[in-house]
Amino acid sequence: MTASTTPMIQVENLTVGYGQDIIVDDVSFEVSRGETFIILGGSGSGKSTLLKAMIGLLPPKKGRVLIDGEDIATEDEQKHLGILRKIGVMYQSGALFGSRTLLENVRLPLEEFTRLPGRAQNLVACLKLNIVDLKGYENYLPAEISGGMKKRAAIARAMALDPEILFLDEPSAGLDPVTQAELDQLVLTLSKNLGMTFVIVTHELPSIYTVADRVIMLEKESRKIIAEGRPDHLRDHSDNPRVRQFFQREADPEKV
Repeated sequence: MTASTTPMIQVENLTVGYGQDIIVDDVSFEVSRGETFIILGGSGSGKSTLLKAMIGLLPPKKGRVLIDGEDIATEDEQKHLGILRKIGVMYQSGALFGSRTLLENVRLPLEEFTRLPGRAQNLVACLKLNIVDLKGYENYLPAEISGGMKKRAAIARAMALDPEILFLDEPSAGLDPVTQAELDQLVLTLSKNLGMTFVIVTHELPSIYTVADRVIMLEKESRKIIAEGRPDHLRDHSDNPRVRQFFQREADPEKV
């Protein structure tokens, strides 16, 4: 299998959890290059746990995660760093450093992982902020901007090292509908113009219908994937009542 045909991400028989608790059990799926892939499910279904395993923060109890054909859990330090350079992560809160300006926040990965001189680091950071429509806000502190702008700045930082994959954890959480829609359009623009692969954890239906090429749905009780496909197809044709309830935004009859 050549590099061009290898899926961007392969999750193979993955089991993850904490201590003796299994959160996600024996799941397998692939993410294609340039795809916008969404992980969804109810509270406690393991969405964020799965994301942590995919970016190498949580070691598998079983199975493996391959990024561009390479195991992210490899013990080879140089190979591991090379894999990490292919991914960027935006955490749910944005995780910006409050005492640093947006420029300084975006510059952090460049300081850590490159030997670029300071002027070049600043130039790259400015370019990334410009891409997410934050030109002119380079010297603002996180406390001085809106929640949506913080999410954009966090995406700019995740893009600092020109990753091939962006992982976004609940990017629309806490945002008003207009700001959510603007963030969705940013994802679409980055996907179209830069060919980036996105893996997004979210339960926001408008965002799912707008940006997703394909989704998987996790279930807390079974710890498994209970649905995979295009969101509109799952909404209209799934034979699983829980999947239909989610996509059609219906209450569980047993709890009404």
